[in-house]
Amino acid sequence: MTTTKGRASESQRMPDPAESGGKLSLAAVLEILAGGRLPLHFTAYDGSSAGPPDAPFGLNLKTPRGTSYLATGGGDLGLARAYIAGDLEIRGVHPGDPYELLKTLADSLVFTRPPARTMLEIVRSIGIEHLRPIAPPPGEAPPRWRRVAEGMRHSKARDAEAIHHHYDVSNSFYELVLGPSMTYTCACYPDDAAGLDAAQENKYRLVFEKLRLQPGDRLLDVGCGWGGMVRYAARRGIRATGVTLSREQTAWAQRAIAEEGLGDLAEVRYGDYRDIVEGRFDAVSSIGLLEHIGVRNYPAYFEFLQSRLRPGGLLLNHCITRPENRTAPAARGFIDRYVFPDGELTGSGRIITDAQDAGLEVLHEENLRRHYALTLRDWCANLVEHWDEAVAEVGLPTAKVWGLYMAGSRLGFENNGIQLHQVLMVKPGAPDDALPMRPWWTP
Repeated sequence: MTTTKGRASESQRMPDPAESGGKLSLAAVLEILAGGRLPLHFTAYDGSSAGPPDAPFGLNLKTPRGTSYLATGGGDLGLARAYIAGDLEIRGVHPGDPYELLKTLADSLVFTRPPARTMLEIVRSIGIEHLRPIAPPPGEAPPRWRRVAEGMRHSKARDAEAIHHHYDVSNSFYELVLGPSMTYTCACYPDDAAGLDAAQENKYRLVFEKLRLQPGDRLLDVGCGWGGMVRYAARRGIRATGVTLSREQTAWAQRAIAEEGLGDLAEVRYGDYRDIVEGRFDAVSSIGLLEHIGVRNYPAYFEFLQSRLRPGGLLLNHCITRPENRTAPAARGFIDRYVFPDGELTGSGRIITDAQDAGLEVLHEENLRRHYALTLRDWCANLVEHWDEAVAEVGLPTAKVWGLYMAGSRLGFENNGIQLHQVLMVKPGAPDDALPMRPWWTP
């Protein structure tokens, strides 16, 4: 038995391989790796258990295959594989929102590397057969090295495949998770009591006001998703063009535009933003696209968007960032293989630097980190509410991926491991008095 705080007591002391004939149970292995401090109750198919029996949360390792996933996956990828495949069961939380269990693990569980002799005993106890990699669950993207070998990263074809992997899951599934707004980006909550739909509408209002759009203006929305920003702008007399690399998003957005009678003002195209040939837009919005661009492509990205603007035109970039600018941008583990293949994040400082070096003048930036945590909370609540329908639509493994990914991301935003920044820029060339001297929008 372990305790979650402090050092293990005499009756709860760490297992000793010598005292058990050199063969450790799976629970004993976990106790050793966790330093005798498990914050949940763990059970395994070999009959062993560890951690407080009355803990509110638990894990049940059900199969030897799960041991192989845990032993060979490394970090969160191994845990995710075992969980998605059904070899690792969670207890005390709903699979659509395992946030509380993940928070408990993040707050209290710290793995340590035991002495070499103990590690040898652990390897012998687990069995060498469980240290050989096995086929991952269906739906996992190939490892990054293989993707590099098979095609140039962030080429148009490669980007289209990455977008297809994540966004072409099922429009019906996204309707269950995202709600009526069909908006898969950070909302902006006007107050603590606001619901998800009101917060998404408020986000579009904020972007619209920051871009100083007026009836008759032309807006380009790159990475437009299901056309939320395009339709919001068109309802207010803006000639709005959106572009997305997801065929399912394109079909849904075009249908929504037709149903609202916005066809004279709104358009959503299937294609790469780099294929837009028109220019002299009054404004460009990029809401949740930069994460897919690749950091080394930022200069070309900002140069292209600037080339689509008229002098004095405004650009708003809204994207997930890191809280610093030193970490390598490439995603690893679970997120890279199951959620955003080829996704990359960096700090807002790198984004602003590249935008300025492309000739754009940065006017304003703000961090909406806390708003994204609330957005993910509400998406998880939707998934829980519609769990049976979601599983029927996409299957249990995919539904598990989404619950795990959204709950884990919520934790990342709450802990300041990731952020969300909006950066407002202008293309030089207009008179200085073309814009107000102070922010002109309602926060």
